[in-house]
Amino acid sequence: MKSVILSSLLPLAAVITAVVGIAGAASAAEPDRQFFQSAEGKWNGPGEIVAGKYKGTKFNCSFTGSTPDGKVGMSLDGGCRVGMFTQQMSAKIERKGREGYKGSFMGGATGSGLDIIGGNVVDARKVVFTINRNQLRGVMQARIPDDNSMTVTIAVRVDDQLVPVIGMSLKRVDAVEVGSIAPN
Repeated sequence: MKSVILSSLLPLAAVITAVVGIAGAASAAEPDRQFFQSAEGKWNGPGEIVAGKYKGTKFNCSFTGSTPDGKVGMSLDGGCRVGMFTQQMSAKIERKGREGYKGSFMGGATGSGLDIIGGNVVDARKVVFTINRNQLRGVMQARIPDDNSMTVTIAVRVDDQLVPVIGMSLKRVDAVEVGSIAPN
Protein backbone atom coordinates (compact mmCIF):
# COMPACT_ATOMS: atom_id res chain seq x y z
CA MET A 1 0.00 0.00 0.00
CA LYS A 2 2.78 2.38 0.98
CA SER A 3 4.61 1.74 -2.31
CA VAL A 4 1.39 2.35 -4.30
CA ILE A 5 0.93 5.75 -2.65
CA LEU A 6 4.59 6.65 -3.18
CA SER A 7 4.51 5.53 -6.81
CA SER A 8 1.48 7.74 -7.50
CA LEU A 9 2.90 10.76 -5.61
CA LEU A 10 6.39 10.71 -7.14
CA PRO A 11 5.22 11.60 -10.68
CA LEU A 12 3.03 14.35 -9.24
CA ALA A 13 5.99 15.68 -7.23
CA ALA A 14 8.16 15.60 -10.38
CA VAL A 15 5.53 17.58 -12.35
CA ILE A 16 5.19 20.16 -9.56
CA THR A 17 8.98 20.49 -9.34
CA ALA A 18 9.21 20.98 -13.11
CA VAL A 19 6.43 23.60 -13.12
CA VAL A 20 8.01 25.48 -10.21
CA GLY A 21 11.40 25.30 -11.94
CA ILE A 22 9.96 26.68 -15.20
CA ALA A 23 8.10 29.42 -13.33
CA GLY A 24 11.28 30.23 -11.41
CA ALA A 25 13.27 30.55 -14.64
CA ALA A 26 10.59 32.76 -16.19
CA SER A 27 10.42 34.98 -13.12
CA ALA A 28 14.24 35.15 -12.99
CA ALA A 29 14.16 36.83 -16.42
CA GLU A 30 11.55 39.33 -15.23
CA PRO A 31 13.94 41.68 -13.32
CA ASP A 32 16.13 41.66 -16.45
CA ARG A 33 13.21 42.73 -18.66
CA GLN A 34 12.07 45.28 -16.08
CA PHE A 35 15.51 46.88 -15.96
CA PHE A 36 15.93 47.08 -19.72
CA GLN A 37 12.40 48.40 -20.24
CA SER A 38 13.00 51.08 -17.61
CA ALA A 39 16.02 52.26 -19.66
CA GLU A 40 13.85 52.93 -22.72
CA GLY A 41 13.42 56.56 -23.70
CA LYS A 42 15.50 59.71 -23.98
CA TRP A 43 18.19 60.56 -21.40
CA ASN A 44 20.43 63.64 -20.96
CA GLY A 45 23.00 64.59 -18.38
CA PRO A 46 26.54 65.41 -17.35
CA GLY A 47 29.49 63.12 -16.95
CA GLU A 48 33.10 63.33 -15.91
CA ILE A 49 36.33 61.44 -16.39
CA VAL A 50 37.41 60.83 -12.80
CA ALA A 51 40.76 59.10 -13.32
CA GLY A 52 43.55 58.77 -15.84
CA LYS A 53 45.15 61.07 -18.36
CA TYR A 54 41.99 63.13 -18.95
CA LYS A 55 40.90 63.30 -15.30
CA GLY A 56 38.61 66.24 -14.64
CA THR A 57 37.24 66.42 -18.20
CA LYS A 58 33.52 67.17 -18.03
CA PHE A 59 31.06 66.32 -20.78
CA ASN A 60 27.32 66.28 -21.46
CA CYS A 61 25.53 63.28 -22.97
CA SER A 62 22.27 62.60 -24.74
CA PHE A 63 21.10 59.01 -25.32
CA THR A 64 18.05 57.14 -26.53
CA GLY A 65 17.45 53.76 -24.92
CA SER A 66 15.55 50.95 -26.62
CA THR A 67 15.01 47.22 -26.25
CA PRO A 68 15.32 44.70 -29.12
CA ASP A 69 12.10 43.02 -30.24
CA GLY A 70 11.66 39.58 -28.71
CA LYS A 71 15.03 39.59 -26.92
CA VAL A 72 16.29 40.51 -23.47
CA GLY A 73 18.71 43.40 -23.74
CA MET A 74 19.02 47.04 -24.67
CA SER A 75 20.79 49.59 -26.78
CA LEU A 76 21.77 53.15 -25.91
CA ASP A 77 22.57 55.41 -28.84
CA GLY A 78 23.56 59.06 -28.84
CA GLY A 79 26.60 61.12 -28.10
CA CYS A 80 28.60 63.10 -25.59
CA ARG A 81 29.77 66.67 -26.07
CA VAL A 82 32.95 68.25 -24.72
CA GLY A 83 33.06 71.94 -25.65
CA MET A 84 32.52 72.15 -29.40
CA PHE A 85 33.25 68.47 -30.05
CA THR A 86 30.72 65.65 -30.04
CA GLN A 87 31.64 61.97 -29.83
CA GLN A 88 29.01 59.50 -31.01
CA MET A 89 28.46 56.79 -28.39
CA SER A 90 26.53 53.55 -28.33
CA ALA A 91 26.14 50.41 -26.30
CA LYS A 92 24.35 47.24 -27.36
CA ILE A 93 23.74 44.36 -24.98
CA GLU A 94 21.72 41.15 -25.42
CA ARG A 95 21.26 37.98 -23.47
CA LYS A 96 22.83 35.14 -25.47
CA GLY A 97 21.31 32.06 -23.83
CA ARG A 98 23.62 30.26 -21.42
CA GLU A 99 26.52 32.52 -22.41
CA GLY A 100 24.88 35.39 -20.50
CA TYR A 101 25.07 38.98 -21.69
CA LYS A 102 27.24 39.92 -24.65
CA GLY A 103 27.59 43.15 -26.56
CA SER A 104 29.70 46.14 -27.37
CA PHE A 105 30.36 49.68 -26.20
CA MET A 106 31.56 52.09 -28.91
CA GLY A 107 31.84 49.38 -31.56
CA GLY A 108 33.60 46.83 -29.39
CA ALA A 109 37.29 46.03 -28.96
CA THR A 110 37.80 45.62 -32.72
CA GLY A 111 36.67 49.25 -33.11
CA SER A 112 37.41 52.08 -30.73
CA GLY A 113 35.50 50.67 -27.77
CA LEU A 114 35.06 47.76 -25.42
CA ASP A 115 33.49 44.31 -25.62
CA ILE A 116 30.81 43.41 -23.11
CA ILE A 117 31.71 39.82 -22.27
CA GLY A 118 29.36 39.03 -19.40
CA GLY A 119 27.36 40.41 -16.58
CA ASN A 120 24.06 40.22 -14.84
CA VAL A 121 21.03 42.14 -13.75
CA VAL A 122 21.37 42.54 -9.99
CA ASP A 123 17.73 43.56 -9.63
CA ALA A 124 15.11 45.58 -11.55
CA ARG A 125 17.13 48.77 -10.84
CA LYS A 126 20.78 47.75 -11.38
CA VAL A 127 22.99 45.92 -13.89
CA VAL A 128 26.71 45.19 -13.89
CA PHE A 129 28.51 44.15 -17.09
CA THR A 130 32.06 42.89 -17.52
CA ILE A 131 33.99 44.87 -20.13
CA ASN A 132 37.19 43.95 -21.96
CA ARG A 133 39.65 45.41 -24.48
CA ASN A 134 43.01 43.69 -24.97
CA GLN A 135 44.64 43.83 -21.51
CA LEU A 136 42.02 46.22 -20.10
CA ARG A 137 39.41 44.60 -17.86
CA GLY A 138 36.63 46.29 -15.96
CA VAL A 139 32.92 46.77 -15.36
CA MET A 140 30.15 49.02 -16.57
CA GLN A 141 27.42 49.53 -14.00
CA ALA A 142 24.07 51.18 -14.67
CA ARG A 143 21.65 52.00 -11.90
CA ILE A 144 18.14 53.42 -12.26
CA PRO A 145 17.23 54.51 -8.73
CA ASP A 146 13.87 55.94 -9.85
CA ASP A 147 11.90 56.22 -13.09
CA ASN A 148 13.56 59.48 -14.12
CA SER A 149 17.28 59.09 -13.35
CA MET A 150 20.13 56.77 -14.32
CA THR A 151 23.76 56.66 -13.23
CA VAL A 152 26.40 54.92 -15.30
CA THR A 153 29.88 54.16 -13.98
CA ILE A 154 32.75 52.59 -15.87
CA ALA A 155 35.58 51.19 -13.76
CA VAL A 156 38.77 49.41 -14.82
CA ARG A 157 40.85 46.88 -12.95
CA VAL A 158 44.22 48.16 -11.76
CA ASP A 159 46.13 45.41 -9.99
CA ASP A 160 43.46 43.84 -7.78
CA GLN A 161 41.28 46.91 -7.47
CA LEU A 162 38.44 48.40 -9.56
CA VAL A 163 39.06 52.11 -10.20
CA PRO A 164 36.16 54.26 -11.46
CA VAL A 165 37.21 56.21 -14.57
CA ILE A 166 33.95 57.58 -16.01
CA GLY A 167 30.74 58.59 -14.28
CA MET A 168 27.47 59.90 -15.75
CA SER A 169 24.25 61.15 -14.15
CA LEU A 170 21.41 61.06 -16.64
CA LYS A 171 17.85 62.35 -16.34
CA ARG A 172 14.86 61.20 -18.37
CA VAL A 173 13.76 63.91 -20.80
CA ASP A 174 10.78 62.22 -22.41
CA ALA A 175 7.34 61.42 -21.14
CA VAL A 176 7.73 57.61 -21.02
CA GLU A 177 5.78 56.24 -18.10
CA VAL A 178 7.68 53.23 -16.79
CA GLY A 179 5.69 50.47 -15.13
CA SER A 180 2.36 52.23 -15.49
CA ILE A 181 -0.90 50.49 -16.25
CA ALA A 182 -2.60 51.53 -19.47
CA PRO A 183 -6.03 53.10 -18.96
CA ASN A 184 -9.05 51.23 -20.41
